[in-house]
Amino acid sequence: MPVPAPPTETQPARLTLVTRLIATGFFTGYAPVAPGTVGTLLAVLVYLIPGVSSPPVLLALTVIGFSAGVITSRRVASAGGGALTASAARLKQKFQPGSEHGSDPSIVVIDEMVGMWIALLWVPKSVAAVGFCFLLFRLLDILKPEPARRLERLPGGWGIMLDDVVAGLYSNLTYHLLLLLAGFLFPEMTSFIGELP
Repeated sequence: MPVPAPPTETQPARLTLVTRLIATGFFTGYAPVAPGTVGTLLAVLVYLIPGVSSPPVLLALTVIGFSAGVITSRRVASAGGGALTASAARLKQKFQPGSEHGSDPSIVVIDEMVGMWIALLWVPKSVAAVGFCFLLFRLLDILKPEPARRLERLPGGWGIMLDDVVAGLYSNLTYHLLLLLAGFLFPEMTSFIGELP
């Protein structure tokens, strides 16, 4: 009777439903086009739920999302081999020539969600503010300014999550600096920043 071969590290890991659910942002990562953007939009929708935009709640959600993301993204990457969609591969080649995408599968969007929540911390709940942070975060997530590219090369879920954390921090800081500058130069522009009804 043949003895089954012991499992090896090259065999894909079996993924639980909960792991897939978290890593893929409630399956938004399976969107056929721009899954990272779709996952980021989901993060914005979660942010718009009454009470979630409160800094303590959003900060807690970010910490929990990051912790769960490090674990689940590593598992999905191990199972899926870090496959990129065609559009993600093209963007990677255009804006990050010579860089390796490592094992950051396109279906994993928990990193984009956490990065977007960081971008929205202490940001007024207004269409202009949220829209600006959304567009800036997506741009910085694609360009990956340092140290995002360096952090992306970290092993496992750390590399997958931390480059988006950097993009979120840069987006948040840029928003607040521009708002401060606009307050000095163009005080009337602050009228665009109001609470959503």
